[in-house]
Amino acid sequence: MIMPLVPAFRRRFAILAAIVALVPAPASPQADPAATFAALRIVDQRLAGIAYRLTTANATLCRDLVPSPGWAIHSLGQYEPDLRAQARASFGFETPIAIEAVVPAAPAARAGVVANDSLVAINGEQLTGPPGAKADSSARDAANALIARQPIGAPLRVDLLKGGARRTIAIAAVAGCPGSFEVLLGPGMEASADGRTVQVAVRFFERYTDDQVAVVVAHELAHNILRHRARLDAAKVSRGLLAEVGRNARIFRRTETEADLLGMHLLRNAGYDPQGAVAFWRDHGGDVDGGLFRSRTHPSSKARAQAIADEIARIPAGSARPYLPPLLASRDEALQ
Repeated sequence: MIMPLVPAFRRRFAILAAIVALVPAPASPQADPAATFAALRIVDQRLAGIAYRLTTANATLCRDLVPSPGWAIHSLGQYEPDLRAQARASFGFETPIAIEAVVPAAPAARAGVVANDSLVAINGEQLTGPPGAKADSSARDAANALIARQPIGAPLRVDLLKGGARRTIAIAAVAGCPGSFEVLLGPGMEASADGRTVQVAVRFFERYTDDQVAVVVAHELAHNILRHRARLDAAKVSRGLLAEVGRNARIFRRTETEADLLGMHLLRNAGYDPQGAVAFWRDHGGDVDGGLFRSRTHPSSKARAQAIADEIARIPAGSARPYLPPLLASRDEALQ
C-alpha cells in the first residue's frame, strides 16, 4: 500500500501491548520490560533477515544501490526517556547507535559484528551525539544515510565499542536495493511504503511465518522499485475517501496489482517459493485487506491470487535468477 508512514512508529514502545503475544508466558511487557525488549529484538531481526534477502537478491532490478551489511541498527533516542535505562541494559548503547540484530551469514556477521555492539564511526566519520529529550529516530536515520552514501564494492570500515573496548573491522558489504524497513507498533494489520521506507505491522510477525511475511515485505518493496509514490503524485490522484472512486480507484488498483506481480518476482529471485504469494493472498488476504470491507483501491484477495498465478505461468521456462520481468519497464510510465 502506498501511503504516508505512521509517525507513531518513531517512538519505540509507544504501544507496548502490541507485542504481548510475542513474549513467552507468563512474562508480559508490563511485568517484565526486559522480556519486551527481547521480543522486539526478535521481531526486528526477522524483518532484517527478510529485507536483506530481498534487497540483495534483487539488486539488479534497482537503479540505485547501497552497501548492505546485513544488520538492524537502532538509536537510544528512539526510546522514550523513561525507557532508556532499560534500553541500555538490554541493548548495550555505549554510544547513541547500537547493533540491535545481525543477519546470520551476512557480511556483518562474517566480519564479527554481534548484537549489542555500539557504533562509533563509519569509514572514519563519527556518528551523531546524545539523544534529545523527546523520542525520535533522527540519529538512526542519519546513521543509515551515512552508510548508504558509502561506495559500493569497497569495504565498510566500522568502529565499534563493547565493554569499553574499541575495535575497527572491515565489512565486505554487498550491494542491495536502497531503503529502510521498520516494524510498526500497534494493533493493526498495516503495511506501507513511501518510496524509501517500508513499514510492516508487528501483528504480521505474530500471525505468520517468515516466508509469509516476506510476501508482504516484497509487495511493499515492489511499490518502491516501481516508483509508485512519485508516479501517483505526478498523476495527481486524490487520497482519502475520493481514492475509492473513479479514476483514483482505478489507478490505485493498478499500482497494487503491479506490486503484487513484481513482489512475486522479488520473492522468486530471493529463493522463496513464488507459489507462496498465491497461497498467502488466497488463504490470508481477507485478514489483511478486510475481506468484503476492503478498500476499493485494492483488488479482491481472490483476484490477487489469480493474477499472481497467471504471472508465474508467464515466466519463461529455465529463466535465470535474478529474472527481470517486463513489468520493470513501466516504472517511468505515467499513471493514467
